[in-house]
Amino acid sequence: MRHILDRQRRAPAVVALVSLLLMLASPFARAATPAPNPNNKPAQGKHYVVGTDTTFAPFEFRSESGEMVGIDMDLLRAVAKDQGFSVEIRSLGFDAAVQALQSKQVDAVMAGMSITDARKKVFDFSDAYYDSGVQFAAPKASSVAKLEDLRGKRVAVKTGTAGADYADSVKGQYGFTTVAFSQTADMVNDVTAGSSAAYVDDYPVVAYSIQQGAPMKLVGDKAPAGSYGVAVNKGTDPELIEAFNQGLANLRANGQYDQILAKYLGAQGTTQRSGFFALLADTFPTLMKGLAITAAAAALSIAIAMVLGIAFGFLKVSGNPLLNAIASVYVWIFRGTPVLVQVFFFYFGIPAVTGVTLTALTAGVLTLSLNAGAYMTEIVRGGIQGVDRGQMEAARSLGLPYMKSMTKVVLPQAIKIMTPSFINQFIITLKDTSLLAVIGLAELTYMGQQIIARNFRSFEMWLIIGVIYFIVIGLLTVASNTVDKRFNK
Repeated sequence: MRHILDRQRRAPAVVALVSLLLMLASPFARAATPAPNPNNKPAQGKHYVVGTDTTFAPFEFRSESGEMVGIDMDLLRAVAKDQGFSVEIRSLGFDAAVQALQSKQVDAVMAGMSITDARKKVFDFSDAYYDSGVQFAAPKASSVAKLEDLRGKRVAVKTGTAGADYADSVKGQYGFTTVAFSQTADMVNDVTAGSSAAYVDDYPVVAYSIQQGAPMKLVGDKAPAGSYGVAVNKGTDPELIEAFNQGLANLRANGQYDQILAKYLGAQGTTQRSGFFALLADTFPTLMKGLAITAAAAALSIAIAMVLGIAFGFLKVSGNPLLNAIASVYVWIFRGTPVLVQVFFFYFGIPAVTGVTLTALTAGVLTLSLNAGAYMTEIVRGGIQGVDRGQMEAARSLGLPYMKSMTKVVLPQAIKIMTPSFINQFIITLKDTSLLAVIGLAELTYMGQQIIARNFRSFEMWLIIGVIYFIVIGLLTVASNTVDKRFNK
């Protein structure tokens, strides 16, 4: 009984002590626990970089003013405004956007990306924002009217899409083969040229291309396919997924979602095509913006390549085995691998390993500089070794030191030998900038792809772009030859 009374007398003291400790700890507990969001907007105030496709109208494409528009783009901006976060959109192409997400160059991908079980193992998806289907299409004048007519023929598909998966699943049944392309416009061009009998893509994309004047007809019925969602890397950015889901629900509730869909999928009739010169006038400002970026990237790359070429060229003729080996390895690596592989390595590979992200321009200039620098190295080596050895021996016999003999006697003659090759390398580098379109650099070729995605007039656009390249390179060649003649007079 006494022990029980003792415990009863000690109880108020224990309670008081615990209460005191809780009071002392409460400020620290409040500081460690984040304040709840009063508006229930988990991504409010945050900034996200979202990768998207370049040519997937009506979901993402560029308007005549150059702005990224489409169902995906309008929905993303509307959700961001509703949920209070900011967004930067990077137009990369579907495959490149997915690689950019995996290498953490972007935070999310919104590019008409179908939600599949295989992708769920790698990515987390938002709620579906559009239920799609896949559709076959063939030229209007074609005899292909149903899938059975494709037996023994070739069908164009788009890499990594639900349409490609569906075509692969039924090609054995209908007896056709498939060929993969990276863009919708390329599939349409392949079919228009007669290389493939039909192509398959998401139904809204096929319908939109026909609305814009593509000479195609629907073949067979629309087949069910997956729904589109926003993707993030597995286990990352749950706030973005939650915010998108909440914003999407709000847009559906207030009618804004239906307005966006009607804007791009409404019955507007077939667009009438303008003439060639009207097309040239409409697209010329956009193409000139791309040409300016092309020229800037090429000029910067060739300037850096000149420095690298001269430095490593001297290493190759230095006579030091170690220095010669360093220069040789550099040349072997960058002359022995394709430029496209190098672009992907610097833009996707380096960030995946180091966590340091590079802009498209930085990665592009770095690639072209190192690649052109390797060729410049061999040009410098060949120019120096092309000067008769007796010139160096004569200079040294007159008492001139090695470096003065090189700069005063050998190099002036070597430069005359190297100049034509330097001009040729500059032209090659200018043309190589077109490869940077694969990482979303808005140079001339990329701008042409964006225009074709909007109007599907590939023959005329590639003709215009080809003429622009021809004129620019021709003018550069004339100017370079004039300088060469005066310099080496």
